[in-house]
Amino acid sequence: METVAPFKEVIDEIREYGGERVVNCFQCGKCDTVCPWNEVTRFSIRRIVREAVFGLSEIEKEEIWRCTTCGKCPSLCPRDVKQIDDVVALRRIAVKYGVYPGPVKPIRTVYAGLQSQGNPFNEDRQKRDEWRDGLAVKEFTEKTDFLYFPGCYLSYDPRLKKVARATASVLLRSGVDFGILGPKENCCGESVRKAGNEELFVRLAKENIKTFIDHGVKRIIVSSPHCYHTFKNEYPEFRVNFEVIHMTQFLFTLLKEGKLKIKGEYRKRVTYHDPCYLGRHNGIFEEPRELLKAIPGIHFLELEESKMNSLCCGMGGARVWMETPKEERFSNLRLKQALDLKVDELVTACPYCITALEDSRAVLDVGEKIAVKEITEILEEVT
Repeated sequence: METVAPFKEVIDEIREYGGERVVNCFQCGKCDTVCPWNEVTRFSIRRIVREAVFGLSEIEKEEIWRCTTCGKCPSLCPRDVKQIDDVVALRRIAVKYGVYPGPVKPIRTVYAGLQSQGNPFNEDRQKRDEWRDGLAVKEFTEKTDFLYFPGCYLSYDPRLKKVARATASVLLRSGVDFGILGPKENCCGESVRKAGNEELFVRLAKENIKTFIDHGVKRIIVSSPHCYHTFKNEYPEFRVNFEVIHMTQFLFTLLKEGKLKIKGEYRKRVTYHDPCYLGRHNGIFEEPRELLKAIPGIHFLELEESKMNSLCCGMGGARVWMETPKEERFSNLRLKQALDLKVDELVTACPYCITALEDSRAVLDVGEKIAVKEITEILEEVT
């Protein structure tokens, strides 16, 4: 039997990159029991943590890239091991050495797009605001109350552009003074940081921060929970502190203040999928539900796995840019749960979740049985 020697650099770099709490793990196995990967295949986050403790991590294998950073295991870990920090630390080492297993290689194309155009699709930066064509959405100035930051998916993806337009329409009807920066903004950088490319994340973040400050931005409304998490919890590392509001929070406040006026009915059966980075990571559970329940005629049903126990869609942790076999997609399980409820629509508030669930609708061939909607798309119909 081959004896594997500890790779001291792994131990040192894990600690340097914030994964020092691996040493707290006492192998209870809780993380493996709650990990969504084990509903579709065999995977052990506990093993990854254990190998990291002794410097035996194999950075050339796909295992360190499987974690979706959904937050289930750290939220339930009795020793506060911080598995996400550990995994990201290992990925940083892999990025340092340019090691990307087959299913992960597409991430290199994403890096190129972010470096050249400021977005992961490598689309023309100047087209970042084309989603607003025909809408009275203005450019942000220092006198504007709120910056609306739609994010990359809502700016470029054909399906998600509909969400950006619906969101802007609802804001305009509610009399909100908002504007956008369009080509002047970059990707928030969340997914590349989770993919271990800290250098690129820092570059994107610093450029965004400079743009925000130069234009007098103080309050930012975001559609993506990933942008929300990054601006609110990670940009303060650069000694800035913008007021960051997720769109569901903002719209719920408008509803309570009487500025968001619901005029129509919506006679459909709907359920709500909690995005990991909106719910489990940031505690925003009730606002989306209250918005839906405030719509006359709607029949709201709760999914079996909801709120803190919500099932990950599978796209977090930069998995959105990696290849996942059709039979291993968490979103397939989620869609089946919604179908079991016999709802007309599965509603969520995250572009990654919508992308995953729309893909699963095609994979499972259930497009005529259920629709996938973002909350603002429904609100646009009834306001």
